[in-house]
Amino acid sequence: MQNRKELALSRIERLFKLASEAKTQSRADRYVSLASKISTKLKVRIPSNLKRKFCKKCLTFLKAGNSRVRTKNRMLITSCLNCNHISRFKLKKP
Repeated sequence: MQNRKELALSRIERLFKLASEAKTQSRADRYVSLASKISTKLKVRIPSNLKRKFCKKCLTFLKAGNSRVRTKNRMLITSCLNCNHISRFKLKKP
């Protein structure tokens, strides 16, 4: 069981790497949706550094052209320009 989860986690990380290297947005979105399906099917959490790279509502891979990133009151606010969903993450104190 542990081996399956490690394999799923490595595949999720590989899919996010492919999404960041993808030439088209639709291909990147497909990789993110596959990673999401793997995580839900095998009950594996997506690492926190990868959670910030996609919109949880429409599963769009967020990069410079389709997202807005702001900081306010020690919060990282990411807005998806595709579906207007807003994600907030706490920033650690320096």
